[in-house]
Amino acid sequence: MTAEEWTAVRLSLLIATTATIFSLPLGIAIAWLLARGRFWGKSVLDTLVHLPLIMPPVVTGYLLLLSFGRRGPIGSFMAEEFGIVFSFRWTGAALACAVMGFPLMVRAIRLSIEAVDQRLEAAAGTLGANRLWVFATITLPLCLPGILAGAILAFAKSMGEFGATITFVSNIPGETQTLPTLIYALTQVPGGDAAAMRLTLVSIAISMLALLGSELLAKRIGARRQTA
Repeated sequence: MTAEEWTAVRLSLLIATTATIFSLPLGIAIAWLLARGRFWGKSVLDTLVHLPLIMPPVVTGYLLLLSFGRRGPIGSFMAEEFGIVFSFRWTGAALACAVMGFPLMVRAIRLSIEAVDQRLEAAAGTLGANRLWVFATITLPLCLPGILAGAILAFAKSMGEFGATITFVSNIPGETQTLPTLIYALTQVPGGDAAAMRLTLVSIAISMLALLGSELLAKRIGARRQTA
């Protein structure tokens, strides 16, 4: 593999990991609200969360550019107050990947929370535990496999994200050029098919390792729970 290809691999891993880690706390909170909350506008929130799955990725990337670009309301504020720039930076690619993978993460975690027996939570509540303590000691440990599954799905989605990323942060080598965008660039030049196929195999290998790792961890967690 060439230096350019290794750079794209490392950048893809960095962006996918960053997107997953920073979106996970919010994903758990939103999933809990959708699974246990009873409030006006719940259906609207559910729709907004899953909207990136329905809209074309290019539309999502364009909306991110309008909002988080240097002239956007959020982007200009973040740049002036905190020095954080999203447009045409790897941080913007991480943001785009987080937005695109967020629905998959939330759905997996929400289903896991809904599978938790609410009688266990109610029993803890009758013993004087508040809702936060019940969530931290009862709900969270029981839905840990779902959280892991959601994180892995978001990571895998981030590794393969293309449309929103290239629209929001373009395809800049060494800065925003990830595996999908580099593969696309290689297919547009003569003689790039071999490198594109090589990177395709690398992408498949990384995704399979992530999925296999999550399955092994989920089984280990389940085995420990049974022996506890």
